[in-house]
Amino acid sequence: MSPEARTYLREALSFMEQSSLRREQIDWPALRSTAFKQAGAAQTAAETYRAIAGAVGALGDGHSWFRSPEETDEDLGASVSQFHGLKGRRLLGGMGYISLPGVLGDDETLAAYVEQGQASVTAADGGRACGWIVDLRRNSGGNMWPMLTVVASILGDGPVGAYVRNDGTKIAWTIKDRAPRLDGQKFPWEPLSPVARKNPAVAVLTSRQTASSGEAIRLAFRGRPSTRSFGQPTFGVPTNIAIQRLSDGATIGVTDAQGADRTGRTYDGPVTPDEAVPDQRQGFGTKTDQAVNAATAWLADQPCCDGT
Repeated sequence: MSPEARTYLREALSFMEQSSLRREQIDWPALRSTAFKQAGAAQTAAETYRAIAGAVGALGDGHSWFRSPEETDEDLGASVSQFHGLKGRRLLGGMGYISLPGVLGDDETLAAYVEQGQASVTAADGGRACGWIVDLRRNSGGNMWPMLTVVASILGDGPVGAYVRNDGTKIAWTIKDRAPRLDGQKFPWEPLSPVARKNPAVAVLTSRQTASSGEAIRLAFRGRPSTRSFGQPTFGVPTNIAIQRLSDGATIGVTDAQGADRTGRTYDGPVTPDEAVPDQRQGFGTKTDQAVNAATAWLADQPCCDGT
């Protein structure tokens, strides 16, 4: 193996060992030995990719990943200005509905997502929505902070969750002045004006497709007063990813913390709904959408939506 390839592989493996949530459960000498054997007589960084990908898989957390420079550039490539599935509308009974898909991309893409999402919330709230449905069923993850910005005015100010490392260190998520903060750090997007009704009842919809940052948004609503979830258990990776960009532009993402809700309960597997509703392939988003129907029935019994 060339010195270049050896150094590259060592740096990748060291980042994994330093970051992994499961680092105390892993036989690192064995993992390193297997990776170097798999890399064999690699002469370039690219020739170690297969070994690095194998080592990432051996972490066993179901969330960590490795991406080549080309795959990394594709994830952060050309800006997107319109997002299919990011929409809001009014439902019968005066309820607001917002569908929140995942998002990943450059700064312009994230800003466009926030703008479209906030416009969708405003449109759905036009008649003073008495309660809300937040639909995460098609949210497979990405960057959680634009998503959290869109629904921050619905969530309300205060602590909403955290990432917790295996040494007990907590990285808090809060909402302040209708804007999310990570350990107090504010993000660049302007907050939405308050929704018409303060502390509204909220129904959250999840499916087995709800994953990663989509699950983090689910946790932000868990434990919130006047909130209930409907649908199916989530995919099962409500965890944080530490990202390292390597010398040639490839990236490694390693699971380094569990997600926690506002009560402090941590999660590293599927998040179950309060009320199970069968998965649907037909009827999604229509009058026969069972999860939406169950959510609206519950909301109709909540103060304000029931006319009180």
